[in-house]
Amino acid sequence: MAAPLLLSVKDALIRYSEIPVFENLSFNIHERSRIALVGKNGAGKSTLMNVITGVQDLDDGERWQEQGVTIGYLQQDITPQEGETVFDFIFTEIKDEEKELHKYKVDMIAEALHLDVNAKMIRLSGGQIRRAGLARALVEEPDILLLDEPTNHLDLEAIEWLEEYLNSYRGTLLCVSHDKTFLANITNQVFWLDRRQLKVSPRGFKHFDEWSTELLDQEARELRNRKAIVAQEVEWASKGIKARRKRNVRRVEQMKVMRAQLEADESAYRRATQKINIDPLKETEGSSKIVAEFYNVHKSFEEDGKTIPILEKFSLRIQRGDRIGILGKNGSGKTTFLKMLIGELEPDQGRVKTRKELEFSYFDQKRRDLNPQHTLKKVLSPNGGDYIDVVGKNRHVCGYLKDFMFDPSRAYDKVEILSGGQKNRLMLAKILANPKSCLILDEPTNDLDTDTLDMLEEILSQYQGTLIVVSHDRDFLDQTVTRILAFEGNAKIESCIGGYTDYLEKIKGKKPSNKKTDKKKEVKESAKEETPKPQKPKKLTYKLEHELKQLPGKIETVEAQVKECNELLNDADYNQRDPNSFHETVKALAELEAKLERYENRWLELEEMKIEILNNT
Repeated sequence: MAAPLLLSVKDALIRYSEIPVFENLSFNIHERSRIALVGKNGAGKSTLMNVITGVQDLDDGERWQEQGVTIGYLQQDITPQEGETVFDFIFTEIKDEEKELHKYKVDMIAEALHLDVNAKMIRLSGGQIRRAGLARALVEEPDILLLDEPTNHLDLEAIEWLEEYLNSYRGTLLCVSHDKTFLANITNQVFWLDRRQLKVSPRGFKHFDEWSTELLDQEARELRNRKAIVAQEVEWASKGIKARRKRNVRRVEQMKVMRAQLEADESAYRRATQKINIDPLKETEGSSKIVAEFYNVHKSFEEDGKTIPILEKFSLRIQRGDRIGILGKNGSGKTTFLKMLIGELEPDQGRVKTRKELEFSYFDQKRRDLNPQHTLKKVLSPNGGDYIDVVGKNRHVCGYLKDFMFDPSRAYDKVEILSGGQKNRLMLAKILANPKSCLILDEPTNDLDTDTLDMLEEILSQYQGTLIVVSHDRDFLDQTVTRILAFEGNAKIESCIGGYTDYLEKIKGKKPSNKKTDKKKEVKESAKEETPKPQKPKKLTYKLEHELKQLPGKIETVEAQVKECNELLNDADYNQRDPNSFHETVKALAELEAKLERYENRWLELEEMKIEILNNT
């Protein structure tokens, strides 16, 4: 039985200019849904959320909301009010008569998010304000909760707590997040905004890559088929057109329309699937292998009359080519470590030594290097000119902006009008144009869409210099680093070889080994090695001969089934008409192709065995 419908939008049209943001937009939100909203920066995720809340008016279409359903929204930007405490802010939307019932929840959530409820909102950092906004959204407990990048400025402990909390949340959830692991752990449905269209998957974000690849593969097949049809029409139109009757003029016009639409759709498909390509940085030959050394370093700060230890007797050697991931709670010392590495802070005791010729490229999560009044072009080419040096090659600024998913026509837009994700993309474009021998990325994944994240991971996989990444994004750390430094507070730092998953296994501890079982296993493995391999048979057995005769028929049957599946998938409307059946067909096709490969390999194996026996007799 389907869950009750809470909100529905049908055939909606939304336009800010001549080109509509959405056209024929339709979707339903049901009770207890856990929806991941994904799409490139600028695809319309914020607009869709505003449609759900009712803030965004529709130019056409219908929006229906079940009577009494409440909607809460954690937005990106929160403006603190003078004199308002965190406690007051959290209770802003709670009715007076209900405040007493929610007090216990405020304390629990504030503690988990490391918030002081008595602190003044106006004095909080940007990250603390975001956490206060999240606390407010969770305390309100609306029927539909919209979360826009809830993991920004949270440490891993708080993210894991939030996952657990949301999985037990009684209401419906729709979430935008760059954190793939977070989305995979909390969702059971996906809304994908792709080229002004909304595509819906009945499964969670854990299956998004598989599902989106299926859709893009189907689109590629459909474009190839259309291209063949248009080619036939063009050939028809080019042969003896003067001799044709006037009624065929319409067919020629239709051919021109088909060709123009095909070109537009192919261009859109290329934009949707394009990748950032950058040449890897060449490693400096003959330079020292040691990049930096921390030797017996001590560092602490004074706060409210208390001494907060950051580093104590800390020693570390960073070598050329190291890929280090840094994680930890806010205030545990991550930023202090980076500032000492680049020379902005001195240790209280001990020494920090870096190679003299070492150069840093530093991605600062606060974006202090971006001047809001500069244009995109000036950010990339501060000295003027239309060309910039990109890893030793001259590139036109507009072409390079296009590589990072910017419309070249926006080259003269000011930084101040960009979204958070677009600003991060611009910073990455600036840094990666000419990355130095040591690349430091401080929370680079905040506000990035999943496509840009994938591209960043691909770029970093090609980077040959020394990489240091501060991040709370577990999947990103697993994909990009080979060593973890975990700042656990009170000057305690845990080091682990591998990514985040390896670090997690280490801190959870290993199961004690069973010596008797291990000994038996060793004896068993040794016996396997000493057992002589059986000699090849002198002729095929009756069973193998029978199997060989049966295989051609099996191969023919499976080939027919594969052909049937491909014919179904070539129908461009199949997915829209029946998405569940489409998914099952794709899954069945993959299984059939694997089975066909097994049958063909087995037939080849038996045939070769038979030929070898005949040659030896």
